[in-house]
Amino acid sequence: MTYSDEVQHMCVVKKGPNHGPAPIPEEGKWVKSKEIVDISGLTHGIGWCAPQQGACKLTLNVKKGVIQECLIETIGCSGMTHSAAMAAEILPGKTILEALNTDLVCDAINTAMRELFLQIAYGRTQSAFSEGGLIIGAGLEDLGKGHCSQIGTTYGTLTKGPRYLELAEGYIKRVALDKDDQICGYEFINMGRFMEEIKKGTDANEALKKVTGTYGRFTTEQGAVKYIDPRKE
Repeated sequence: MTYSDEVQHMCVVKKGPNHGPAPIPEEGKWVKSKEIVDISGLTHGIGWCAPQQGACKLTLNVKKGVIQECLIETIGCSGMTHSAAMAAEILPGKTILEALNTDLVCDAINTAMRELFLQIAYGRTQSAFSEGGLIIGAGLEDLGKGHCSQIGTTYGTLTKGPRYLELAEGYIKRVALDKDDQICGYEFINMGRFMEEIKKGTDANEALKKVTGTYGRFTTEQGAVKYIDPRKE
C-alpha cells in the first residue's frame, strides 16, 4: 500500500473505541454483518428498464450470503420473459455480491437485484424477525396452488369507461354492471387451476366450470342488470 509524503510524515494518533457495525435483524437474530457470509434473508424487490417498457418483481432467499432460491416475475416486455428464464439459471448459487455484479440480461432484473441488495444488506427483509428464516421453497409459495403470478390488467377510456381484463382471481370473462352502468362484479377463470385440471385429464368444458367463479354483486338478485365481455364490448 502506498502512502503520500504528507501521510508518511504524520504522527500516529490512536483510535478510540470501535464497536463495529450496528446489528441488523436477520432471521430472528441481531447480526453484526462484516462479510457476505453474515447475510441471510428472504425478500422481494421491483426493477424497471431504462425506457420503462417493462418491470420485474424479484424474490430471493439468501442463506449465509448465497442465493438458494429465486422467483422472477416480469410484465410488459416480451423479451424480458426470456431474460427471466436465463436469470433463474444464473442466480442460484451466487453470493449476493456476485449477483449484484452479474449481467442478468435484462435491465429490469438487474435493477431489481440492486434494490434487493439494499434491502438484504440493511436487514429490511421479509424474514428479518422469523426465527430460522424461511425454508427454500417459500418464494414459490407466493404464486399459490396454480403457480401463476398475481397479475392485474385493466383498461379505460374517457368516453367508454373502464374494462377489467385480468385480476388476482384470474382471467375476466364477464363484467357485471348495475342500473347506473357501473361495475358491480365480475366472472373470472383461474387459468393456473384450469391448466392443472387439464393436466389431470379433466374434460376441458368440465375443467372450465370447476375453475370459474364470481366476485362482487354478480347475480341479478344482487343488483346486476347486464353483463359485458370486456374484450369485445
